[in-house]
Amino acid sequence: MPLFERMVIAGVGLIGGSLGLVARGRGLVRDVTGYGRGVGNLEAALARGAIDRYSTDPAEAARGADLVVLAVPVRSLAPVADSLLAHAAPHAVVIDVGSVKATVVEALERRVRPPAAFVGCHPIAGTEHSGAANALADLFEGQLCVLTPTAATDARALERVCALWEAVGMRVESMPAAEHDRLLALVSHLPHVVAYALLGAIEGERVASRDPLAYSGGGLRDTTRIASSHAEMWRDIFLDNRSEVLRTIDEFGTVLARLRGLVESDNAAALEAELGRIRMARGRLGDSARTSRAPTKT
Repeated sequence: MPLFERMVIAGVGLIGGSLGLVARGRGLVRDVTGYGRGVGNLEAALARGAIDRYSTDPAEAARGADLVVLAVPVRSLAPVADSLLAHAAPHAVVIDVGSVKATVVEALERRVRPPAAFVGCHPIAGTEHSGAANALADLFEGQLCVLTPTAATDARALERVCALWEAVGMRVESMPAAEHDRLLALVSHLPHVVAYALLGAIEGERVASRDPLAYSGGGLRDTTRIASSHAEMWRDIFLDNRSEVLRTIDEFGTVLARLRGLVESDNAAALEAELGRIRMARGRLGDSARTSRAPTKT
C-alpha cells in the first residue's frame, strides 16, 4: 500500500533523485514527477528511473500532488514552494530536505496552511557529488533523518513523513530546529568551511614555480573531498545558518591558535598530548560515514 499517491520532487539532484529511486522501487508512492530548471538533469532523472515524468512548469508538475518534496538550495525553498503549492492537492504534505532548519521551518510554516501540512526534514546522507546522475538507491540506508516538528505541526502528517523516511531505510529522530542547526554547524557546516578554506590556502601557492596540488597524496584528497560539493547549496547553508556557522568558525580558530602556539613554542610534550587527545575523539565517529563512490545501477 503506497504511503502517498503522487509525489512531486522539486530539485531532482542527489537527495531528491535518490528519494525518487527508492520510493518508486519500493512502491512507497504511485507516481513521481520531477520539477526543476535544467532539462538535462531531469532527463537524467528519468533515465535513472528516479521519476515517472518531469515538467519545468510548476502548475503541471505539482497538479494533484499529495506529497511535495522541496530538495532545492535553502534560499530557493520559499519561492519554489510558492510556485508549487497553489497547484498541489489541498491536503498535500510538504517536506524539505535542507541542512538548515530554523529559518526554513519559520518560512514554510507561514506558507503551508491547513489542510496542507509542512514537516521540516533533514536526511543526513549524501556524497560530495550532485545531480540526478549520482542518485543512489541505497543512499539513505541506515542513516539518520532529523525531523523538526513544532507545536503547529500536524500529527498525522508527521506520522506519515516519519513512515516515509523509515521506509527508505533511515533512522528518524525529532528535535527543535535550533538544536539541529547548532549540531549540524559543528559536524557538517564547519567541516565544509574548513575544507574550502584549506584548498583556498593552498591552490594559489607556488614553490619554485611548482603547483603544490600536483604533489599531494591521499591526506589532502580525503580532507578536502567535500570541497567538491555544490557551491550554490553551501552558499545558502552558510548564510542561512550564519550565527551558528560563525560561532563554530570562532571555536575552530581558538583550537587552531592553540595548536599554533604549541608549534611556535616547540613544546613537544604538550603538542603530542593535544594531538593524542584529539585523536581519541576521532574514534567516536565510528565507521558509519559514507565514502565517495559511484552510483548504484538500477
